[in-house]
Amino acid sequence: MKHFLRHCGLGLLFGLCALSAHAQDYRIGYVNTDRIFREANAAKAAEAKLQQEFSRREKDLVDQGNALKAAADKLDREGPTLPDSQRIARQKQLMDQDRDLQRKRREFQEDLNARKNEELQQLLDRANKIVRQLAIADKYDVILQEAVYINPKLDITDKVIAALNASGPGSAGSGSTGSK
Repeated sequence: MKHFLRHCGLGLLFGLCALSAHAQDYRIGYVNTDRIFREANAAKAAEAKLQQEFSRREKDLVDQGNALKAAADKLDREGPTLPDSQRIARQKQLMDQDRDLQRKRREFQEDLNARKNEELQQLLDRANKIVRQLAIADKYDVILQEAVYINPKLDITDKVIAALNASGPGSAGSGSTGSK
């Protein structure tokens, strides 16, 4: 068993050496999409657009939550002095309002996530187009998006962000992805 492992290890070592010598013929790049989503002006513009689009609904939900909490606190204070029928009716009303609020919060979160995914997909489409242009212009053979480890000298994320920023910060959601 030791001999087998030793032979496998030597074979792997020789294979990696040969692959390493052969890999020098290729130009490899790496793009960090998380950084693009955080740092590109188009990503920041999309985030601001979503904030503006959803801020009113979010405020309404917060206000409804505060009103519900105030009503529950009032019931807690007045509950011992209320007749059972009134107390039970108010408890049922509060439970119905709470259920309605939870439903509205879920719908809000689903709508927000859907819009966020749309905006991120548009940004990703633009970034991928720029990556392809850079790959052709700079003669890259492979550009990776995911890697366990990458040498920082292979990272072209800054070039992609600069190209995205140069193409306009707010154009991620303006429909410019469809024009060719």
